[in-house]
Amino acid sequence: MSQIEVDKVIPQSGTALQVGDSGDTITIPAGATITNNGTANGFGSADTEKVKVSANDTTAGFLNGKLVAGTNISLTEGSDGGNETLTAALSGTIATAQIADDAVTLAKMAPGTDGNIISYDASGNPVAVATGSAGQVLTSAGAGAPPTFSTAASSDVVLLHTTAAMSGSTVAVDNVFSATYTSYRVVITNYYPASDTIPEFRFRNGGGGSNDSKYCYVHDRVEVHSGGVATATTASAWNNTLAAWSQSVDGGNGGYTQNAIIDIFNPILTIPTWWTTASNGWDPTQAWVVNMTGGGVYNNSSAIDGIQFSTSSGNISGGVLKIYGFK
Repeated sequence: MSQIEVDKVIPQSGTALQVGDSGDTITIPAGATITNNGTANGFGSADTEKVKVSANDTTAGFLNGKLVAGTNISLTEGSDGGNETLTAALSGTIATAQIADDAVTLAKMAPGTDGNIISYDASGNPVAVATGSAGQVLTSAGAGAPPTFSTAASSDVVLLHTTAAMSGSTVAVDNVFSATYTSYRVVITNYYPASDTIPEFRFRNGGGGSNDSKYCYVHDRVEVHSGGVATATTASAWNNTLAAWSQSVDGGNGGYTQNAIIDIFNPILTIPTWWTTASNGWDPTQAWVVNMTGGGVYNNSSAIDGIQFSTSSGNISGGVLKIYGFK
């Protein structure tokens, strides 16, 4: 192979210089560098300034032709003829089908007001239900309107008092009866005295007990023995100093307790106060199951604002007392 070593090659005449003939292969070896300090024409084709999507792309193109705007996407060419840019932007709206299920997180929601609740108006558009005040409840406005926070309607039955553990010689509750309610229900559960005694109550007024002999009552007592024998009798008193709500009951044993409901009518009025009772439990021998129903009257026209529980002797050892007001 012939070799020519020169530092410079220039045309013999004119300004054109040809290297090789048509069909020749001009090889630039590895490690060699060609520096262009002028203008190079005819290298490759116009496609070398274009792009292909992949190696399999059969047709090269400019970027603004290869990028295709999808639904609600716009492509805008900037600085035409200069340092051009191509900007992709969202246009229009995103269809529901384009949002995947569970794709919207809390962080993507617009900020709102603390305590507001999202609902829908009559047109089906989302609305924010304004935050209510402490203690208010969410109230339906019916079809065609969003709910609102409002003050809860007062109940016709309200728990007024609870003694979680009855104990001692007396359990007194003062200032529980008022003009707000017309009648009251006393519920006693899991009651038992320290010894075998009769459970009793008397009314109170102004912090003191009504100890006058004005309590009149009668009960039907129905009981059944462990051997299957059943009996029925009455328990009554006239002008007594208190009212019994059961017979003598088993004492000192939390496993054999009494339960009772005592309904009291219009105690705050200055007329005699009536009551009804219903109780059940064990007798002192633990051999009889006893049910008593009945009622009576406190034949005194004084207003009453409280009630006191005791036993015929000794102390109360246990029980839960609740008092409800009825409008």
